Amino acid sequence: MSFSQFGFHPSVMAGVRAMGYEIPTPIQLQAIPPIMQGRDVIGLAQTGTGKTAAFVLPILQRLLQGSRTKVRAAVICPTRELAEQTCQAIDDLGQQTRVRSIAVYGGVGMDQQIRRLRSGVDIAVACPGRLLDHMWKGTIDLSDLDVLVIDEADRMFDMGFLPDVRSILKCLMKPRQTLLFSATMPEDIRRLVQEVLRNPVTVQIGQTAPATTVSHAIYPVKQHLKTPLLVELLRRIETESVLVFTRTKYGTERVAQHLQKAGFNVTALQGNMPQSRRQAAIDAFREGRCKIMVATDIAARGIDITRISHVINYDMPQNTDAYIHRIGRTGRVNKTGEALTFVTSADMDMVRDIESILKTKVERRTIQGFDYAASAPSRDVRLARDFRGRPAVDPGERARYPVASRGSRFPRWSGHSAGVSAERAPSPLP
Repeated sequence: MSFSQFGFHPSVMAGVRAMGYEIPTPIQLQAIPPIMQGRDVIGLAQTGTGKTAAFVLPILQRLLQGSRTKVRAAVICPTRELAEQTCQAIDDLGQQTRVRSIAVYGGVGMDQQIRRLRSGVDIAVACPGRLLDHMWKGTIDLSDLDVLVIDEADRMFDMGFLPDVRSILKCLMKPRQTLLFSATMPEDIRRLVQEVLRNPVTVQIGQTAPATTVSHAIYPVKQHLKTPLLVELLRRIETESVLVFTRTKYGTERVAQHLQKAGFNVTALQGNMPQSRRQAAIDAFREGRCKIMVATDIAARGIDITRISHVINYDMPQNTDAYIHRIGRTGRVNKTGEALTFVTSADMDMVRDIESILKTKVERRTIQGFDYAASAPSRDVRLARDFRGRPAVDPGERARYPVASRGSRFPRWSGHSAGVSAERAPSPLP
C-alpha cells in the first residue's frame, strides 16, 4: 500500500517523496479517498496519527485546477502553534505545486498579514479570532472558498472558540466541502456537525484511551509541596525532554522560575507570551537546548516532538480527554514514555475516571526521603515574577478551593498560592 494508489498529480507526489512518506497511515488511507471525491468528512483521530497530511494532500490536488485569484481553502485551528505547523506542512508537501499559504493568528500585527493576503494566497490557516478580524475588515475574501477544514474541533470548544467558529460559518454563503477533525466528539461538536456538514463520511482512527506505550503513576502530595516534589523528582529520574503541565498561566511562570533557580534548563509556554517568545520557547525545546518545558494546555496539542520521555501533570487536568491529550505528547512513534501526575485529595474523582479509561488501578508512588509533612510557607512570601521580571500576578490564583465548572461534575481549581496555610492545604491521598 503506497501513496501512488490515490492518483495524486506528479507535483503533489513530489512533495510526498520529499517528506519521505512511503506508507499511508490508517487515517490517510480512510480519509483521503472520500475527501478527493468531494465528500464532507468527519475525522476522529488523535494528534500524531497523520491527519494533517490526510486533508492537506487532497486540498493540494484540488487547488491545482481552477482559478487561483482568491483564497480557495481555509483551515481553522485552535492555536498559533498548530496554525504554523499546518502551514509548514502545506509548504513542505506542496513545494512543487506553487500553492501559496499563510498562517493567520493574533498576537502579531495585522499589516504584514494584510500585505500577504493582498499579494494572493490559496490556503489560509487561521485561528478563529484573527480570521474574523480580517473578515470584518474586508482584508480576506472567502467568497470563492471550496474547502473548509475545522481542525481539532474539540480543542476549540474547550478554549471557548466555538462562537467564533459559528460566526465564521454564517459568513460563508457559497456551498463548499467541509472537513472536521477532532479527537473526541462532545455534544456541542455533534450539534455543529449536524448543522454544517452534508451527509458526511465518518472516519474513526486511533484510541479513546492513552497509548499502551505510556506508563502511568500518581504522586499523592499536598498542594503547597508540589513544587519541591517536582524539583526532587526531576533530580532523581532519568529523562530526555520533559513536559510539565500547569493549570494557569501564572502557575506556568512560577513553576518555571523555581525550576530555573534550582539549576534546571527550563523554558515556559503560556498564552500571554508574545508570539516571538512562544516560538522561541518551542524551538528551544524542540532542538533540545531546553530539556524541560512548563506549559499550560496550549501545548497539549500541536507540538510534535518525538523525544519527550516524561509528561508531568503538576496540576490535574480538568477531564479525561485533557489527560489523554496531555500525555499524548510522550510515547510517540513506537517510543515509550511516562505520565506522572501530582494528586491532592481534591482530585480523587479525576483519579477514578482516569483509572476507568485505563481499565486498571494507577500505581501510587512516593519519593523516599522527601518531607511530605513540611509546613506551607508563610503568607508573606514574595510574588513570583515572570521571565521578563514583572510580577506574575493572576487574580485566579487567589482561589484555593475547587469551583464547579458549569456543565461538569468535576471540581475545577482556578489556581493555588504559595501562601496557603498548612491547615487549609489538601492532605495527601491515603
